Amino acid sequence: MKKFIDTKLEGFKLRYADESDTALILDFIKELAIYEKMLDQVVATEEGLRNSLFCKKAAEVIIGEYEGKPVGFALFFHNFSTFLGQAGLYLEDLYVKPEMRGKGMGKIMLAFLAGLALERNCGRLEWWVLDWNEPSIRFYKKLGAVPMDEWTVYRVTGDNLKVLGEKF
Repeated sequence: MKKFIDTKLEGFKLRYADESDTALILDFIKELAIYEKMLDQVVATEEGLRNSLFCKKAAEVIIGEYEGKPVGFALFFHNFSTFLGQAGLYLEDLYVKPEMRGKGMGKIMLAFLAGLALERNCGRLEWWVLDWNEPSIRFYKKLGAVPMDEWTVYRVTGDNLKVLGEKF
């Protein structure tokens, strides 16, 4: 039986995902990718997610349910700040179904993660947001989040990752 965490919003509960949620998590990832106009970049599979999330425990997921139905998720994992000398929580994805937005569910999920970061003695909670996503940017700023404008994200993937890794 799944263990639910009550929230201050009537009918809205959180719970940690388990292996039986793998297909749901992939569905949420695809819905988020559609919103972000990046569906063509999703190559994740149920098998890969199951292995990464529930066997290797590379990340954790919370599911938000409203009146017993899944309406959102957050996928997160620990990172580390050498400057702080502490772990942090990195929020990879936060998604609430469009018809459920504006009810405070995203804020509750972020507040839960902030509390979890404090409980785990993390120095910070951080995430990325697409530059064009003004609704999310306004939402995050309203919660006290600060953009890290002076940093640029770099990424090596695919063939370039392979080439670089083979140089060692």
